Formats: sequence, structure tokens, C-alpha cells
Amino acid sequence: MHPARKKLALLRAAMKQKGIDVYIIPGTDPHLGEYIPEHWRIVQWLTGFTGSAATIVITSSFAGLWTDSRYFSQAEQQLEGSGVRLMKISVPPYPSFTDWLVMKMRKDSLIAFDGRLFSVSMFRRLKEKLKSQKIVINTDVDLIGDIWENRPPMPDSVAFEHAIGFSGEDRLQKLARVREEMQRTGTDRCLLASPDDIMWLLNIRANDIAYSPLLMSFAIVGMDQVILFTEESKIPFRLATEFDKTGIVVLAYDEILSVLSSLPARSSILIDPSNTSTTLYYSIPERTVIIEGRTIPSVFKAVRNQTERKNLEEVMLRDGAALSKFLYWLENTIPVNSISEGRASEKLLEFRLQQTNCTGESFPTIMAWNEHSALPHYTPDQRTDTLIGPEGVLLVDSGGQYLDGTTDITRCIALGKPTLQQKKDFTLALKGTIALATIRFPYGTKGYQLDILARRALWQNGLNYGHGTGHGVGSFLNVHEGPQSISPSADGSGNVVLEPGMLLSDEPAIYRVGEYGFRTENLILVSEDLENTYGHFLNFLTMSLCYIDTLLIEKELLDREELNWLNNYQERVYTHISPLLDENEKLWLRKKTLAL
Repeated sequence: MHPARKKLALLRAAMKQKGIDVYIIPGTDPHLGEYIPEHWRIVQWLTGFTGSAATIVITSSFAGLWTDSRYFSQAEQQLEGSGVRLMKISVPPYPSFTDWLVMKMRKDSLIAFDGRLFSVSMFRRLKEKLKSQKIVINTDVDLIGDIWENRPPMPDSVAFEHAIGFSGEDRLQKLARVREEMQRTGTDRCLLASPDDIMWLLNIRANDIAYSPLLMSFAIVGMDQVILFTEESKIPFRLATEFDKTGIVVLAYDEILSVLSSLPARSSILIDPSNTSTTLYYSIPERTVIIEGRTIPSVFKAVRNQTERKNLEEVMLRDGAALSKFLYWLENTIPVNSISEGRASEKLLEFRLQQTNCTGESFPTIMAWNEHSALPHYTPDQRTDTLIGPEGVLLVDSGGQYLDGTTDITRCIALGKPTLQQKKDFTLALKGTIALATIRFPYGTKGYQLDILARRALWQNGLNYGHGTGHGVGSFLNVHEGPQSISPSADGSGNVVLEPGMLLSDEPAIYRVGEYGFRTENLILVSEDLENTYGHFLNFLTMSLCYIDTLLIEKELLDREELNWLNNYQERVYTHISPLLDENEKLWLRKKTLAL
């Protein structure tokens, strides 16, 4: 029997005892992040689903897991036999979970959830959908704590300084900038619920979460004082001394609620409803003025300063060398020894860790052979790990965390001779990568306005991909970090103006389920281009450096400008990466980067 069935039975018994008709479990933590500590991996513990985006709805007779197209195939496999039904987001006839509740819930039903895991924005959408149903919603119900046996403890890593040589700006300068903006907007305090905002502002990092160097913490920034909510044991003496000098007070993690509840009447506090939990929001006194919008640090940290940009260039050289060495090793090893996807992932990490300032991966490596490459977020495990053979295609989507930057890059490699269909598909997706990399656009352009460039060649051939085209990337922080993005949606991060210094991914794709998938992903930096009587124009600089496998390219599908971009890029890769390789690797890379 699937382990989920016993856990669902325990959960339903707890629901019945409390008179709860529906229990909702978002796949996040109190900071509403994507990558979360083991302590908060409730969805994975309950169902076995390991994807980073999910919402579970449970009744006495139904259990559904809502996730997006990146995880459809993965969810079908992992949920099989669990008693949990896959509900596909944005795919008819599947309703959203809120619409499902409207259709299925009778009046006076009781819906409950743990408000620590529900954003204010999500709660408002839920209330709006259900307002005519007279449904009761209880936002303060934790049913998991009592039934999760041997639950992993909260993380306990110790914070460390992020040196000014990496950040380019000390914490006093950052605090001064934030407070200047607070004063300009008439804000007395700013609530920071996302640890990445706090890490950037205070120039610290930690290891509470795998792949993202974060300290689980909240903060309240005032005009004279910052209160950092984390355990005192996690702040070493030297750092605590520095904090004392700059008006940073450390209180226990759980003290955030009592401090918020005691805010003065008629004072104001800025919150971001998309990453502030319902529990935090409703702890703020009614007479406190709540100002809503993006947090000031989240806006500032999205734009890299000159030090961060220079560091990024150096990181891309080292990361490109690590990936090149890995691909050379792979190509020379496969004909001799059988290598599994999992072993290949380990080997790639070994090459990265040999590079200066590398601390590990920025996300679980997607090492996907043949049909596994059609799963956008596949990672090999004991059940799925497959030998990489001499004939087929390999998709490698990986990234590194370096003290001076964060990387994310995808390359597809042909082992043996690719089919004509594979070459066509790969080239059509590559045309999207090139179109986005080469566009000039006026200042004020938003990510959603550029998304069609990445899809045009695919659309013309009746093809598409279900995920966004580009996400923001942090600086030794989260590999997925906004507020900027490139996607078809005009809401949320897709509606953010692209500013010089913002870093995004450029990753159009094509997937044929059960066969293969292709992505060529580079990181691109928004940069100044030109200014004339027609306006102020920006462009993208392609920062990632690793050759593109021309065996997968159907040359006739590329126009002259696309071919010029490709050949110039390949030469740039060779020029910059070859000095970091040994002689055999240089000769190999020279062949890989020859002009078409």
C-alpha cells in the first residue's frame, strides 16, 4: 500500500474530530519560498510528490494535488497508488483549486488551513471566490504537527558575513538607501518575510536550506533599528558585535508575532501580500496602517551593482569551464564505461567544486537522458536513475552557488546521430533563445511583452511549452528570484519593468512526452544600449559561457542573423573558456565551437 494512504487516513480522522470539511496544504513554508527546509516539506511527506509547486485539497472522500505543467508527468508517476489525484493547473477541464471548492462545497462548510503557509494574496483570492457560499474559513489549524512522526527539526545553521568584495555595498549603505525610500513613501517600518531580502540587506548568508544560502528569519526594518527574528545561537559572536554597532537587534524566531501585535496605533508598515503569511498579517493591530507593495530590498537587490556585475562575469568563466570539463569527460567516458544519470550529476558537481568560491549546486541537477528530458524538472533517484547510452540525447540543466554569484544553465548533447525531427525541434527552440538574446527594447518594457519572441518559431510550427521563458536569478542567493521574469502572464512578475542590471534566464523549450525534450538556457543581463530621439533603449548581454552542440542544429532553419549570433557566441566561448582547460580539452572545445 502506498504510504500516503495511511497518512491521509490519519489526516482525515483529525479533520473529522475538529469538524473540518476541507483542509488545504500549500507546498511552502512560513516564508512562502520555493525551496524550503525538510521540516516544511509537508506535501512530499504526505504524498511522495517532490515538485517545488503544489497545493493539496483534502476532503473526506477526495484528495487532489494541483501543480503546473512542469510537473505533470512527474506527478503522475509519484502519485500513482497514493489516493491523491493530479489536478492540472491551467488545463481544461481541470478547475483551479478555488473553482473546485466553489463547485463542490456546500454552504456553511468549514475550510481550514495553517495560516503560516498561506499568503495574504492567496487568502484574499480564496475569500473572493467563496464569498457567496457562506463558507467558514479557519486560518489557524495545524493538523500536521500531531501526525508527522519523526519530523525533521527546524534547521540550525549559523549565519556568516557576505563580504563587501562580493556584495559591493556594506549593510549601512543598504540600510540608508532603504530608509531613504521609506521616508520618501511615508513608511515607518518594513516587514521582511522573505529570507533572501534579509540576506541581501544585512550582507549575511547561512545554510538553512539546501541549494539557497539562506537563514530562516524575519525582519522588521525601522528608521532607527532593525529587528532580526532568528535564534540567537545562529548569530556568531563576531557578527552579533557588528550588528550591535548598526542597530540590529536579534530576537527569537517566534517573537515576530508578539512584536507585530504590539505595533503602535497610526504607525505604518510596508508588507508584500504575496510573501506575507495570513498569520503574520492578522497579527498586525487594526489601527496600524498597512501599506502594500513590493518590499524595498526586493526591488533594490534585483538590480546588480558594478561589483556584482564584474563578479558575475568571473563566475560565468569558472562555471563554463566546469561544465565544459564535465562534457568532455562524459563524451570520453560513455563509449568505455556505463554512466548513470545520478553518477553524471555527481561528477558535474565534482567539477564545479574544483572552481574558486563554489559552495555547491544552486538547485538539484536535471540530468535527463532521452525520455526523461521531456520532464522539465526531472532529477534522477533510486527508482528512475537510468544509464546514459551511446545513442540518444542528454539534457543537463544545472547551476552552481559561488560566493560571488549564482548560475543556471542548460545544454542538450547528442550522443550518436540525432534524428531529423530532433534537430528540427532543437533548432526551433534555439531560435527562441537567440531571438530573446538579440532583441533591443525601449526602457519601460516588461517581461510579458518579450515572451512572444521566444515562442514565435515554435508557434509557427504548432508547438509550445507550458512554463515561463525566464526567471530572475539572485547573487549568491536564490536561483529563482524576482521580482522580474519573462512569461506570457501580464500579472505578477511578468508585469515588472526590466531595469539595467537585472539578471534573467532565457530558456525556450520543446518537450515530446515519452521521447525527449530540449532547452538551451543562458543567463542574460539587462544592459544599456542606446539613447536617441526615439527613446532610451536596452538590450541583453548573454552571460553564460558553454558551447551549443551543433550536431543538434538544422542549419537551414537559421537565418543569417541567427547564424552570425551562433558563430560569434561559439567563438566567444572558445576564447574565454579555453585558457581554463588542459590541452586535450582545448582541442576538443575547438572542434565543438567551429563555425557552421
